[in-house]
Amino acid sequence: MKVFITGGTTGIGLELARQYLADGHVVGVCGRDLTKLPQELKDKLKSYQLSVTDKKSLDEAISDFGRDGLDIVIANAGRSVGVKEKMADWSKAYDVMDTNVYGVMYAFESALKIMTSQKSGHLVAISSVAGFVGLAGAASYSASKAAVTTFCESISLDYKSDNINVTCICPGFIDTPLTKQNNHPMPFLMSASKGAALIRAAIERKKLRYIFPWQMNFLMMFLRILPRKVYYFIMSNQTLNFTKS
Repeated sequence: MKVFITGGTTGIGLELARQYLADGHVVGVCGRDLTKLPQELKDKLKSYQLSVTDKKSLDEAISDFGRDGLDIVIANAGRSVGVKEKMADWSKAYDVMDTNVYGVMYAFESALKIMTSQKSGHLVAISSVAGFVGLAGAASYSASKAAVTTFCESISLDYKSDNINVTCICPGFIDTPLTKQNNHPMPFLMSASKGAALIRAAIERKKLRYIFPWQMNFLMMFLRILPRKVYYFIMSNQTLNFTKS
């Protein structure tokens, strides 16, 4: 099986690459800085140095890797706001949207050129539970993940007749370099290895959407169904230490 992972040089993407390699699959990854790849993996996978916001370079990488077929593309690359803050740094917000939304779309577009031709394949996007509600101090991140989740739901319907599966993964907090930037509590924090194993299992089961851990699933679904006035009252009374830009 051939698996391509964006943002596969660190965090959950790297752990997924490691686990797929261990099971004997052919793995390709891309990332902004290939020096982050562990030395022992560099000769075992095919790597491409690029940003997922560079549509042309990403398309060339996926086309090259999938020249002899492509089974799974995992659009994992993403940016977070890290330190929660008000929408003061708009350039940072635009960068989050570009990476998290367009990065997924670019990857899927390139993959679909191959998958529609071979009439098979599996598209996977790493979204987040943050996309189910608007979180204070994380407007661009919440919006980007909401967009990814809805986008996946739509194209899962569009490409069903082409025998192409779509899975949207919505994790809570996973211990990665991305979450280490956070300056707020991270309940139910999970290791990258456990998170990757759960994601792989969801992909193998061809789940349309997988939200984990169950505690975060329950919490976010509860917050989502609350009347918005109630949600606003609860969340606006939470203390947030916004940093100055």
